[in-house]
Amino acid sequence: MLGLPFIADPSNYEEDMSLKLAPLALAEVLSAGKTLDVAKRHKNAIVIGADTFIAHKDKILGKPYTPKKARKMLRELSGTVHSVITGFTIIDTKSGKKISKAVETKVYFKKLADREINNYIKTGEPLDKAGAYGIQDLGAIFIRKMEGEYFNVVGLPLFALAESLKEFGIFVL
Repeated sequence: MLGLPFIADPSNYEEDMSLKLAPLALAEVLSAGKTLDVAKRHKNAIVIGADTFIAHKDKILGKPYTPKKARKMLRELSGTVHSVITGFTIIDTKSGKKISKAVETKVYFKKLADREINNYIKTGEPLDKAGAYGIQDLGAIFIRKMEGEYFNVVGLPLFALAESLKEFGIFVL
């Protein structure tokens, strides 16, 4: 969306969601781990890595992967407010310069009927999404309102990223 050329290179970094860190700090640590792993393979490059999860009632919710876990997550989020947190790290592999930041967006879910949860799970959509929903897809109908950046909930806070890229001499416009 920013019009910048890029190559997608998945990280082999093993996330540890059990680290005893505040959610914003955890997001920064996880994104840095992913970015450092990929940066080893790219010389003279700007490498960006990110990690998104849900913080809700002192719990961290990642991707459910199974219908049973998705159902549990959606029931937990039903009728409540949660935070979507994305950490991102930018590394210039030539200079070694590194920036890590975390962005939080508050999401207000409507009360979900079991029928809605079950039908949504049948679509398969929630299985690979943090918190078991995708705001950019059918999960959007569960959201009453938001406070913060929409693209953060999608998985990459474009405003914060574009502002941070300026520190590396990269200007979107």
